[in-house]
Amino acid sequence: MSVIPITPVAEVQEPAVQHDIQHYLRPGSLQFAALPPLSLYLHLPWCLKKCPYCDFNSHAAPSGTLPEQQYIAALVADLDASLPLIWGRPVHSIFIGGGTPSLFSPASIDRLLGDIRARLRLEPDCEITLEANPGTFEKDRFRAFRQAGVTRLSIGVQSFNDEHLRALGRVHDGAQALAAVEEAAASFDTFNLDIMYALPGQTMQQLEQDMATALQFRPPHISIYHLTIEPNTVFAKFPPVIPEDDDAYAMLDRITELTEGAGLGRYEVSAYARDGHRCWHNLNYWQFGDYLGLGAGAHSKLTFAHRVVRQVRFREPARYMAQAVAGNAMAQEEEVARQDLAFEYMLNALRLRHGFSLRDFGERTGLPITAIQAALDQAEQKGLIERDFARVRPTVRGFDFLSDLQSLFLSNTD
Repeated sequence: MSVIPITPVAEVQEPAVQHDIQHYLRPGSLQFAALPPLSLYLHLPWCLKKCPYCDFNSHAAPSGTLPEQQYIAALVADLDASLPLIWGRPVHSIFIGGGTPSLFSPASIDRLLGDIRARLRLEPDCEITLEANPGTFEKDRFRAFRQAGVTRLSIGVQSFNDEHLRALGRVHDGAQALAAVEEAAASFDTFNLDIMYALPGQTMQQLEQDMATALQFRPPHISIYHLTIEPNTVFAKFPPVIPEDDDAYAMLDRITELTEGAGLGRYEVSAYARDGHRCWHNLNYWQFGDYLGLGAGAHSKLTFAHRVVRQVRFREPARYMAQAVAGNAMAQEEEVARQDLAFEYMLNALRLRHGFSLRDFGERTGLPITAIQAALDQAEQKGLIERDFARVRPTVRGFDFLSDLQSLFLSNTD
């Protein structure tokens, strides 16, 4: 799962946003000496069915055949229209998320990646991740994705327990999850397993069994997510009974013990990895790098010489495809206000176990460190961060109370 650090917004019915490159290069109050690394996010919005806990921009697949070629043509048209904004910048990672991208055929993914390579300069070691679900693969399908150019697979296992999978509304069962992980381990050097905890009716023993099953495959990377009840979901309307907060905290502590014992280090609030297998794409989000988001409802964050801009594509797939082919898929755009940049940076960077360097703060925000000095002092007094002359990192307490730590920076910026 790729977690984009932006709150989803509702679809708008206003005309598409259109600007030429001079609009982005006009003078402004910020001055960036260099641009951050650039990633590409591609959103494929269809699933076999919508899960009751999901608030992502995903849609039940239409009956019959998915419009794969039509949608890929829209993505490529969207990219063509966006090229002037990122011209000459190398791409360090690509993440194909959803939805369930593995519903698309390996041939379609191969075509999509080929079209991207024809237009963008990818770094030689560019990380290319594809999200996949256990209920959408057959034998050798994952291997075919590898041959198409995918270098990293992210599998939405969530649980190996049939009862919990049914409660989550997943389309796969435990046996399919096991088969998918076996296939991924045989096909990819690097892969991720998404695991959820604090599930309806879940006990500590059941959590430990899920983790033991996952760890037996020696996964290079595991992403751990607490089941949360999000607004505008089925679970929000019909909330299940989930473990109390204290029990959920105990589950997370146990997960951290088990993963560390298996050689997986916790490098981000929700991510555990072996050496050399951290997800570069998600790290770029948390380090306030840039990303161009293409596809229905996709978000972008792009830095220019004097400003940082956020964009949102049209959310509804049919409308997105029509707008993209017409060359204007952007539904919303806003320049990040100077007074908001520090908080947005801290909201992301404090998710990382190693924190951030003071130099990176200045390079990514265009602001002096004095913009957050008062909040840093307060966070240190509360025991939520530790720092020296070069770096700031959350303490164990800061990681446990991350929302409290992040909120200190909301009202302490210039």
